[in-house]
Amino acid sequence: MHILVIEDEPKVAAFLLKGLRECQYDVSLAKDVFDAKQALQADDYHLIIIDVLLPDGNGMDLCRYIRKQDVLTPILMLTALDSIDNKVSGLQAGADDYLVKPFHFNELLARIEALLRRTARLQTEPGILSFADLKLNTASKLAERAGAEIILTAKEYALLELFMQHPNKTLSRDYIAEKVWGIDFDTKTNFIDVYVNYLRKKIEKGFHGKLIHTNIGMGYILKEKAG
Repeated sequence: MHILVIEDEPKVAAFLLKGLRECQYDVSLAKDVFDAKQALQADDYHLIIIDVLLPDGNGMDLCRYIRKQDVLTPILMLTALDSIDNKVSGLQAGADDYLVKPFHFNELLARIEALLRRTARLQTEPGILSFADLKLNTASKLAERAGAEIILTAKEYALLELFMQHPNKTLSRDYIAEKVWGIDFDTKTNFIDVYVNYLRKKIEKGFHGKLIHTNIGMGYILKEKAG
């Protein structure tokens, strides 16, 4: 589970990162609104923890911004503002829960687990990822485009799933190598390009429209039309 912590106080941030990582969560840190927006653009998260008072903005405004992007990731607000009005404002801004500082880590952990369980229950089974006329069933591992089944190898499936989890986002070769192969990308090799071409042929040949496009010098992007 990948958690984004948006917190500018060094001691609190260090405490959160240490505790959550000891509980086997993958945790990223953003120290202000600007960093948070960059992080949210670059990756997807299972949970977001936001401090309300940030050096370059307000966490409630950031929460509203996130919800306007149609991001449904659960949000936990963590703040010293403890009035009922502040709690109501936080929830109205789009937060799913509100925890006041100082707090016990065990309570924070329990709230995180409750939010993640709630999100898991809301997910439909089997999970279907859709983009344009392309569908990927994450339970059966089957792909189809325009109703026609596409036979994929294990790595081709993992690569397509990664693209469909990040539509309209450029994925670097480094990121693809890490997520699909679990290795650092060697710039002297072209195995990423080879596998992308394998996948392209299977999901594009005989169908209308390209879906995987090259951003020269940056990586690949799943989108309906070349920009």
